Amino acid sequence: MISVNKYFFGALILFMAMGLSSCKVYSFKDVSIPPQVKSIHIGYIENRARLVNPQLAPQLNDKLRQKINQQASKLSQIQDPGADYDVSGSITDYNYTTSGISNQQAASNRLNVTVHIIFKNHLDPTGKTVAPADFEADVTRNFDFAASLSITDAEQQLLPTIVSNMTDEIFNKLFSNW
Repeated sequence: MISVNKYFFGALILFMAMGLSSCKVYSFKDVSIPPQVKSIHIGYIENRARLVNPQLAPQLNDKLRQKINQQASKLSQIQDPGADYDVSGSITDYNYTTSGISNQQAASNRLNVTVHIIFKNHLDPTGKTVAPADFEADVTRNFDFAASLSITDAEQQLLPTIVSNMTDEIFNKLFSNW
């Protein structure tokens, strides 16, 4: 009886170890690009929000281009909007609000950022033979910060995170089939 429990316990430990080792932060490197797609045009993502952080658009554009070069390297980035894939967009919302109150005072604030993406598939706009089909989508993320920080200080601290997260969201919207 003891040896059966020992084996059962050992097997249980082994399965738990295997299960825990597969638990990790998800990596979205599953880039899905049909073989006939050779080129992409990344139009400048303009900042059209009511409140403008002058550093956001240039950094977001640079980071998105770098990410596509690194993770969708088979695509040639060209300046012609007639490329196989054409991506454009604009920052449409950039605002902050109070998100938490403590002792009748603001305890935390939230910065909301929305980027409107326009994707055009010049090979097959319907996406029947060369996915994905043309689409427009909003990518929105919220970034919390302490109410004790000024918006200028919060923007300075959050900008690298905003750029990184928004770039990942846009990239996944463009190239991941999930």
